[in-house]
Amino acid sequence: MDQRFEVTERFAEGAQFIAGSLRSGTSGRTQDVVDPATGETVLRYELAGTGDVDAAVAAAAQALPGWARATPGERSEALHRFAAALAEDAEDLAAAESLNCGKPIRLSKEFDVPGTIDNAAFFAGAARHLEGKAAGEYSGDHTSVIRREPVGVVGSIAPWNYPLQMAAWKVLPAIAAGNTIVLKPAEITPLTSLLFAQAAQRAGLPDGVLNIVSGAGRDAGERLVGHPDVAMTSFTGSTAVGKRVAEIATGTVKRLHLELGGKAPFVVFDDADLEAAVHGAVAGALINTGQDCTAATRAYVQRPLYDAFVSGVADLMATVRPGDPFDPDTDLGPLISHTQRDRVAGFVERARGYATVVTGGEAPQGELAKGAYYRPTLITGAAQDSEIVQSEIFGPVLVVLPFDSDDEGLALANDTPYGLAASAWSRDVYRTGRATREINAGCVWVNDHIPIISEMPHGGAKASGFGKDMSAYSFEEYTQVKHVMYDITGVAKKDWHRTIFGDRA
Repeated sequence: MDQRFEVTERFAEGAQFIAGSLRSGTSGRTQDVVDPATGETVLRYELAGTGDVDAAVAAAAQALPGWARATPGERSEALHRFAAALAEDAEDLAAAESLNCGKPIRLSKEFDVPGTIDNAAFFAGAARHLEGKAAGEYSGDHTSVIRREPVGVVGSIAPWNYPLQMAAWKVLPAIAAGNTIVLKPAEITPLTSLLFAQAAQRAGLPDGVLNIVSGAGRDAGERLVGHPDVAMTSFTGSTAVGKRVAEIATGTVKRLHLELGGKAPFVVFDDADLEAAVHGAVAGALINTGQDCTAATRAYVQRPLYDAFVSGVADLMATVRPGDPFDPDTDLGPLISHTQRDRVAGFVERARGYATVVTGGEAPQGELAKGAYYRPTLITGAAQDSEIVQSEIFGPVLVVLPFDSDDEGLALANDTPYGLAASAWSRDVYRTGRATREINAGCVWVNDHIPIISEMPHGGAKASGFGKDMSAYSFEEYTQVKHVMYDITGVAKKDWHRTIFGDRA
């Protein structure tokens, strides 16, 4: 088994990273970081208060002019060094992520960490390609140029389900575009965000370009979003909290990027490869123990395949191995906390009154009982308007419903408030083409579900928010577009002046 990450000695100075150094928070309150696999506290630290947020924003504001004036090549070189530093820290990052979140070490090592390193490498290259519309004489008398400039100090809030990757998704496009940033990770999962910031410092990013405040949402989070010197807020989390973030940001007319909840449909047409769909559904539903806003949560299966699909998924779920996250044979880790485990269990218990729990629907006993574990769960017989179909559960729970016509299947797929991700399964290119057009989601996979790549954007529609993470499209969030217009005539008395005063010649 992999060695567990030694936390206390790494963060003895505190869990705030401001102006290039770790320090303690000043809120007067402490937070326990808990290993969800055992329920044991691995770190107790002082939470950030509003004063710590102010200090972090001040550090970011002080660093902004120099970083914004750095050439794209200079920022690119710094990000290449950052990617290399993250690669050097890969083992520690994976161990810390699994300890803090309960992720199976295979997931941390093969998904979270390499994805983060690849993101850093991508934005190192993308930093040199902040382009606008080519110069041209659009009025005939002027040359117009588009400049892309940094927004300023960015205040970002990341969730607890993918702490390392969400830190990267928030930080990298922001600093590649010349902004400086204050990131607030979830207070229960700060470890890899702090390691991420330390790697940036080792890579030579100037102090203050990247700052971390580990604090509670109502204190540090709301102060960061409402801070008058923060020009933009990027938030990933629940739709309910996203509404509160938007409300606060509106008070200072900030730019806002929201990546919120999801309830991804998984649409299986009757000509789909059944084996592929079954395997895809189990993987898509159980990644990160279902704590993924793009996870497959609602499977709609055309009636000829419905029974075989349900049977196949139930059989495959029964083979999934919950266990110690540091055991390389473990498939499924715990949920992030006992509170979250009980929340998921509540959804399932209420569903027993109107649906059928085919498999799972319980916490394991024995050695795993002390952790926040919950077995892979398959539910059938629920109505489309039921809670289990409409609400985001954020756990290892898949609901399967039948449909008859293609029209019905696509209508059901769109019938939730969310629009983050979806997938369509068919061998017919015209069927899948229609699905990609008509399903209202930020990403639609065809014959797969979950893969992401740095070159392509991630973001949603409807109640799943707006704006994009990853890819060059994310620069739309983190840059101001400025039009610069040069007179090319040298004429003092311009003809258009006569529309304001005087006579035409």
